[in-house]
Amino acid sequence: MKHIALVLIFCSSLLACNKQKKHSPLSFKDYPAFQSAYIPARDVKVMLPPAYDAKKSYPVIYMHDGQMLFDSTRTWNKQEWGVDETIDSLIKAQKIRPVIVVAINNTTNRYLEYMPNKPQEVLKSIDRPEKFKGKILSDDYLKFLVEELKPFIDKNYKTRSDRDNTFILGSSMGGLISCYAISEYPDVFGGAACMSTHWPAIDGVFLKYVAANLPDPLTHKIYFDYGTQTLDSLYEPYQLIADSLMQERGYHRNENWMTQKFEGAKHDENAWKSRLHIPLEFLLGKE
Repeated sequence: MKHIALVLIFCSSLLACNKQKKHSPLSFKDYPAFQSAYIPARDVKVMLPPAYDAKKSYPVIYMHDGQMLFDSTRTWNKQEWGVDETIDSLIKAQKIRPVIVVAINNTTNRYLEYMPNKPQEVLKSIDRPEKFKGKILSDDYLKFLVEELKPFIDKNYKTRSDRDNTFILGSSMGGLISCYAISEYPDVFGGAACMSTHWPAIDGVFLKYVAANLPDPLTHKIYFDYGTQTLDSLYEPYQLIADSLMQERGYHRNENWMTQKFEGAKHDENAWKSRLHIPLEFLLGKE
């Protein structure tokens, strides 16, 4: 009986191995304390799509708050975005193209790195809340992404490095910096997903920048959303202003721009996880 049990275990392991080879899983590469000349070092994780093939090339999506994206056992609130499960299922269902995800951890400077620097003159004249006092670091953070991290990713992985295949995504303050990134670097980022965008930051001053700096609607796609509970309950008046600015700039709803309202949705990772598939399909739908 003991020998039979061993044979059964061996056969089960073999079947599992063959199944794993047949359905190549996502793979991850960690870059602890990734160095920068602009901002403090932080961990970066790269997620490769199933059956990653060095003979092919892939679009890339850069995501903020990297430590919240994959593993709820390591997050402060025991929640996660479920990025790996969502992307894996969307690729298998052929709803999006296989994509490389670059997850960038935040640091204790999160508010200062994600708060847009501009409009600078207005920011100088406002009495900022405590968490926004000090030097605003978002321009340095974006230089890190564009001048250091993206070249590294493009050099070490098979990427489609052009604007039309480079995307940026975040929530809350991460949504704010994503909107800022596509506006400051329209030749680098072709699409942005801004989930539960924290428009009220420093009295909603960033909307004044948005009014004058949205990228060309002929070459860019932007996604916004918000819930109605907890912190998200503050966002609708600001988002309506942002929507009017999108229309004035020439964006067309559900074509190159999308804004979604989610009744009852809270401001947390579980909420973003439940609807992550929507911006991913919007930005990365099959060609």
